[in-house]
Amino acid sequence: MESEQLFSRSYYRNSYNSITSASSDEELLDGAGVIMDFHTTEDDNLLDGDASPGSNYAMSNGGGVVSSSTHLLDLLEEPIPGVGTYDDFHTIDWVREKCKDRERHRKINSKKKESAWEFTKSLYDAWSGWLVVTLTGLASGALAGVIDIAADWMNDLKEGVCLSAMWFNHEQCCWGSNETTFAERDKCPQWNSWAELILGQAEGPGSYIMNYFMYTFWALSFAFLAVCLVKVFAPYACGSGIPEIKTILSGFIIRGYLGKWTLMIKTITLVLAVASGLSLGKEGPLVHVACCCGNIFSYLFPKYSKNEAKKREVSYYFPLKTLWRSFFAALVAAFVLRSINPFGNSRLVLFYVEYHTPWYLFELVPFILLGVFGGLWGAFFIRANIAWCRRRKSTRFGKYPVLEVITVAAITAIVAFPNPYTRQNTSELIKELFTDCGPLESSQLCQYRSQMNGTRAYSDVSSQPSTPGVYSAMWQLCLALIFKIVMTIFTFGLKVPSGLFIPSMAIGAIAGRIVGIAVEQLAYYHHDWFLFKEWCEVGADCITPGLYAMVGAAACLGGVTRMTVSLVVIVFELTGGLEYIVPLMAAVMTSKWVGDAFGREGIYEAHIRLNGYPFLDAKEEFTHTTLAREVMRPRRSDPPLAVLTQDDLTVEELQTIISETSYNGFPVIVSKESQRLVGFALRRDITIAIENARRKQEGIMLNSRVYFTQHAPTLPADSPRPLKLRSILDMSPFTVTDHTPMEIVVDIFRKLGLRQCLVTHNGRLLGIITKKDILRHMAQMANQDPESIMFN
Repeated sequence: MESEQLFSRSYYRNSYNSITSASSDEELLDGAGVIMDFHTTEDDNLLDGDASPGSNYAMSNGGGVVSSSTHLLDLLEEPIPGVGTYDDFHTIDWVREKCKDRERHRKINSKKKESAWEFTKSLYDAWSGWLVVTLTGLASGALAGVIDIAADWMNDLKEGVCLSAMWFNHEQCCWGSNETTFAERDKCPQWNSWAELILGQAEGPGSYIMNYFMYTFWALSFAFLAVCLVKVFAPYACGSGIPEIKTILSGFIIRGYLGKWTLMIKTITLVLAVASGLSLGKEGPLVHVACCCGNIFSYLFPKYSKNEAKKREVSYYFPLKTLWRSFFAALVAAFVLRSINPFGNSRLVLFYVEYHTPWYLFELVPFILLGVFGGLWGAFFIRANIAWCRRRKSTRFGKYPVLEVITVAAITAIVAFPNPYTRQNTSELIKELFTDCGPLESSQLCQYRSQMNGTRAYSDVSSQPSTPGVYSAMWQLCLALIFKIVMTIFTFGLKVPSGLFIPSMAIGAIAGRIVGIAVEQLAYYHHDWFLFKEWCEVGADCITPGLYAMVGAAACLGGVTRMTVSLVVIVFELTGGLEYIVPLMAAVMTSKWVGDAFGREGIYEAHIRLNGYPFLDAKEEFTHTTLAREVMRPRRSDPPLAVLTQDDLTVEELQTIISETSYNGFPVIVSKESQRLVGFALRRDITIAIENARRKQEGIMLNSRVYFTQHAPTLPADSPRPLKLRSILDMSPFTVTDHTPMEIVVDIFRKLGLRQCLVTHNGRLLGIITKKDILRHMAQMANQDPESIMFN
């Protein structure tokens, strides 16, 4: 008997360790951000997910809603450690987590009148949410400022160094110099190029080659260091992070993705990746950085650390108080960023614009054309990037992320250096393209010929005939446009932090500036056309090319992300151009319509589908006329549904079921004959509960009877002690009938964040529908590979 007991203890200890430990060998990086593949042992009818122990609502067999007062905590004499937690790469149960939070809140309210200490604890609990968002705002703003300053300094380090102060970038180095000229305001004695430092000369073929070599050397060094840090210390720090953040907010568990180590490595490598000159941005990864801050600070407060749903009140469930707290966190972050002043212009916006002329009605035509271009670019980029990422995952090339990053960085640096519009920082390029030509602008794009004396001058009137300098800049911009389009496709998805906002805006800004200059010259030479005659007088400033760049940037960003309202707000935040709302709205809506004609999903949704994450997009419509019985498991060709009976099993039989199956949960029925549903029990909770009972209760044997009922019947005196598992049983799992339309089932899963739903017919259990089954069914209906859904 003693040996039998030791065997069972050893078995369940090993079983418990096997389901709670995550194997690092099975976690590979994917094309856009995180996991490329995860080898599981599940088969097609894997039951994924927790049920809802103690949930207050359940779908009845008739499709209505019934209430249940049963709660997990009411049935537990002593809470079992580990029960109610989640495995890695599994989905949380929103209903159960919400019930746990309500129970916690009731206990706090019932005790706060007992003493001053309990009242203080209730105040602390009430204000913990505001404390979390305050700390998150402070940390996010500070990190954003540090990243901006460090990235600008390291980016300029590729071209030279400031002798007066090594920690100054190029612009800061020349701020206090009195020896700069208008035409060459970026040159000052304090700033030396690498050719000046190494060769002692600033001009000539030798200096050009030396600067070329140092530019490439620093770019490769930064890229190599970034990918090595990510590969060795924090694989989750790569990519933009937005696809994974969206999936996590929907209830998915990716342990370590929002941890302290990921935050530190992502902050460092983001600076290195941006400084390397790769065609990427830092705005997307900053979302990941801010989410890491929020997750870390949430563990300081039990209200959030012990409830996964409370951390995620922004996706399926978005209360009004979360909106206010988000607004407050943004306010704190903006205050901190303004105090740091990383842009050096006492403004919070990255690309501040100040145009001197309004836009005219006839300009809606080129604005809409820019929207068409943005939609076409977005559709092309999504398909090309996803195809490349899929190829990376399916070939040996994806096994060498360091080599891939070095190769892309080398090509980028070698091709970018000869062209001034690709050599400079992408943010500086966008700023130059957005800027209106005026007397204080020395850009080559603003080299117009004065009408007064026929000589080159910097007039405050930009509607002048162009000089060869402008035409040369146009050719350089066209080459830069092709370069940015090609390199962005291959850069997004590398194993370094890589955002998409800035590269997409750069592509749109280049195209918009080219169109703007073309329309400007057309208006100058053909001012008597009916389009220009009413608004454009001879010699008057009529067209603003910088506005076209801003509209083009918004259009291309909208084509890639398929955002509309939020995108227009983001452009306002970046530029401060609130008065140009109509051109921006027209371009963004056109971009979305054109892009949707080739596919409704944006780049982040496409990468979610590529990685197989269990994410139900609320914007995606389900228009098929299938029923629940057509989607549920088991199918006709599948083995029978694995179930547990409420009082007929022994520990040995339960052990056999667990060892011979890989399901995450089991429906509990009255008997095999009746098939009447009692509840739902999780595999993880069963294993933890049995292991806990063997440690703390004497007499639990292999032939001990397992009861999911509230009261165990009287047993013979020589019978081993029974094992009661009623406390881990979900007494009110969500159920639908087999004739329920899948359109309703999908809507239930989306709005309630369910993991699984049981299917019944006249009260008898027929099968189960999991979130994974729905995603596979939707993929199959869209003629896609249903096996691409890899996670629970």
